[in-house]
Amino acid sequence: MKAQRIPVLILDFVSSHLYGKYKMRAFSFYLFLLVLYQPVCTAQVKEDANLLLHLLQQSPSKFRYILDHRKQLEIQIIYTQINRDANNRPTFKSFYFNVDSTNYFYPASTIKLPLVLLSLEKLNRLNIRGLNKLTPVFHDSVYAGQRSIRKDITAENGLPSIAQYIRKILMVSDNDAYNALYEFVGQKDINTQLRKKGYNIRITSRLERTASPEENRHTEQVRFVKNDTLIYQQPMLVNEDSIRPLRTVLRGKGYINNSGALIKHPFDFTYKNFFPLEEQQEILKAIIFPDALAPQKRFNLSADDRRFILQYMSQLPRETLYPQYYKDTSLYDATVKPLMFGEDHNPISDNIRIFNKVGGAYGYLIDNAYIIDFDKEVEFMLSVVINTNLDGIYNDDKYEYKTIGYPFLRNLGLLIYQYEIDRKRMYKPDLSEFRLRYDK
Repeated sequence: MKAQRIPVLILDFVSSHLYGKYKMRAFSFYLFLLVLYQPVCTAQVKEDANLLLHLLQQSPSKFRYILDHRKQLEIQIIYTQINRDANNRPTFKSFYFNVDSTNYFYPASTIKLPLVLLSLEKLNRLNIRGLNKLTPVFHDSVYAGQRSIRKDITAENGLPSIAQYIRKILMVSDNDAYNALYEFVGQKDINTQLRKKGYNIRITSRLERTASPEENRHTEQVRFVKNDTLIYQQPMLVNEDSIRPLRTVLRGKGYINNSGALIKHPFDFTYKNFFPLEEQQEILKAIIFPDALAPQKRFNLSADDRRFILQYMSQLPRETLYPQYYKDTSLYDATVKPLMFGEDHNPISDNIRIFNKVGGAYGYLIDNAYIIDFDKEVEFMLSVVINTNLDGIYNDDKYEYKTIGYPFLRNLGLLIYQYEIDRKRMYKPDLSEFRLRYDK
């Protein structure tokens, strides 16, 4: 007899033969068995190319709508298992659902993660005494559409720095912080360095700032100054290379323009940032498992750089002193941790850590995560995108993040998490390197 049938037979017996309080007690026992047998059912799914599809199909109450509308929702999922050998060295096995790197989606704030890596790498490449991620940095407006930066009230010393920008990007996905890193690295170097490393990523613009393609080619003058001493000055950088997308990308049936008018033509994403899901997981792997990548694809980061990124990727707002996120009652543990938690305002258990970069704009909701449960000795990678713009009108802020997007990411994360708990491993992972010290 199949294990899946046992709880069903008990329910049939309860309904037919028992009454009153005995029936209620039996129903309680039935629910216990249902929970007990659920992992057994899940574990019996065949691990073939359609694993994700099979897992989603097992929970129709949560995923039937998603499966029935997968094309409209533009869903892509990559689930990567991590298996360790006797020396704790990882190997990876990935499963895909609907993944297509040629099917454009707007990457939103996930595009910030490569800029974090490139900024630290550039500091290391410059190799100037006194120049590091903590050195105060100032920006000068020298071209149309630029801004000057002289202070950062979120920093302990009130001064801007690469380190503080990275904290804000990883903790709450701050757009101004991303723009500051964009100015420092420069449009040309961003794309040149990523191409040299073999990544199919295109970064062409600032975020949440209206700027022409020509203005995005020009970046602000940057000065690193410590104790009134100029450590390094970078003039305005200009990208004279042509960045030509391979094809025109149009989405939807209309959009709201800057004047607030509805334009009944598809929205043009052709010259916006481009960051396919497979590349997103590779970038995350370059942080979590740098030795598992070919040397060409790695970033030149010091051990302290990597620890710094890992800390602030996984640190929660309530654990953060500067910026003083612990005082901000609008921030909760899952603010940028939607996989497994959606918009849940309850605290995340201390045994779970999520190293991720989330993004959301124009209806697209993306998360790219490495998830750990120290107590259950579980680790896995999960990357996902969904388009919740059901009416096809872009830039109108009418998206189904709350009704479709966040519930889907929560349910998907929990589905894979449960599968990982049940999955047999030859060797348990040693996750001690990810037990980090946090600010608070």
